[in-house]
Amino acid sequence: METQRKVEQHNPQTDFDFLIGKWKIHNRRLKERLKGSSSWDEFEGTVVARHIWGGAANIDEFEADAPFGHIQGLTLRLYNPNSNQWSLYWSTSKTGTLEKPMIGEFKNGVGEFYDEEMFEGRSIYARFVWSEITENSCRWEQAFSADGGKTWETNWIVQFERIE
Repeated sequence: METQRKVEQHNPQTDFDFLIGKWKIHNRRLKERLKGSSSWDEFEGTVVARHIWGGAANIDEFEADAPFGHIQGLTLRLYNPNSNQWSLYWSTSKTGTLEKPMIGEFKNGVGEFYDEEMFEGRSIYARFVWSEITENSCRWEQAFSADGGKTWETNWIVQFERIE
């Protein structure tokens, strides 16, 4: 008699479960973006993330005192079960509006999310990458491309360390 192994199906709705909790974060952000700059601002902050809608979505609150001012941000992440992709919406207390979503998914433990947006009067591509995910740490990067995605300039890196 042949033994059948039960193969667990990956549920992409759980891809952001690693982020739920309280985090201390270290930020590195380019002072000038898409200008060939190699000068970075570095600053500390916190992120608190929680599930909403029974795990079909999540939300986090970002707070930091950067050299260029205080940042209060919010990310709303919505899972689309039809496409198996996430839409990530960012907002700050300064704008009070949700920006155009970054859309993407996780493959092999790395999440990549993209959009097209305006930056300093021109259309660019933007990318978020979630990587190096462990129980107590992870990394987020933002990059811009002004040449249709041929080359990318990483302009913001956040290293997460779990508090709770």
